Amino acid sequence: MTFSKTTTQASEYADTLLTLSEGSVHRRFDPYLDIDWDAPELAIDRDDPRWVLSPELDPLGATSWYQNLPLEQRVEIGRWRQANAAKVGLAFESILIRGMMQYAMALPNGSPEFRYCLHEMTEECNHIQMFQELVNRIGDDVPGMRPLFRLASPFIGVAGGYFWVILFIGILGGEEPIDHYQKALLRSGSATQPTLRRIMEIHIAEEARHISFANEFLRAHVARMNPVSTAACAVAFPIAMRWLADELVKPSKSFARKFDIPDAVFKDAFWRSPASRQILSGFFGDMRTLADELGFLNPVTRPLWKLLKIDGGYTRYRGEPQRRAS
Repeated sequence: MTFSKTTTQASEYADTLLTLSEGSVHRRFDPYLDIDWDAPELAIDRDDPRWVLSPELDPLGATSWYQNLPLEQRVEIGRWRQANAAKVGLAFESILIRGMMQYAMALPNGSPEFRYCLHEMTEECNHIQMFQELVNRIGDDVPGMRPLFRLASPFIGVAGGYFWVILFIGILGGEEPIDHYQKALLRSGSATQPTLRRIMEIHIAEEARHISFANEFLRAHVARMNPVSTAACAVAFPIAMRWLADELVKPSKSFARKFDIPDAVFKDAFWRSPASRQILSGFFGDMRTLADELGFLNPVTRPLWKLLKIDGGYTRYRGEPQRRAS
């Protein structure tokens, strides 16, 4: 398989994949070796006030309705939301694994992508175990994905293995919001439940490789696409970003009914208010930079990013904290 337009580019891409693969060999985590689930300091207290949602980072936590609730209710909603986020996250990882396995099994002998794909899938399996263990120990019977996405998920994963550029755009669309939120929460210095913090530390460390791979994959493969395919992917890129942000961050209406969240509050939180729109836009600073590098931002697609409420500034480097106005 040819990886890019020139032999030099192909060699550089292969070297990057080798570096990522070696990283997976020498710096990896096991959910049952690197988390002492039964340690007293990691004990999960369902009434821990550290479950309260951040008013700066969580769109529901930013609403005055949530902030004015009694502490007991803020804790319950925050705990349920964190558990459900973990359940959604592990479901997304399963879709990624289905698509990546479908893709990897069609690669030729000698492909440097094959080895790294298998490393990444191994790590994602560990993340699934880690997230599910957290859900089990929290004790709330959360549903995870919204109903339609749950129904479609097996087909999305398999189909992605045949439309591999779209698959990797989707991988970034799912990984970036989670990674952005987790980094921002740890950087904020906010009091975070210790088990949740440890899980985030592990997830961020390994997702750095996964996101780097998806970025490099797109740079290598998009360079070889014809103009029609490039144009189609340029349109698909922001649509995938926005769709997956909704699936990963916006809970189902059953969540609103369970906690008696008024319709107006729910709509403001997802994504009608200025504060929630800023949170949504903030998820994708790195992706706007990547889209620009790939030639996906043009006079046709820029209005689409704005229509979808995910336009904004670029980042100077991957993972740059959101310090500047978009």
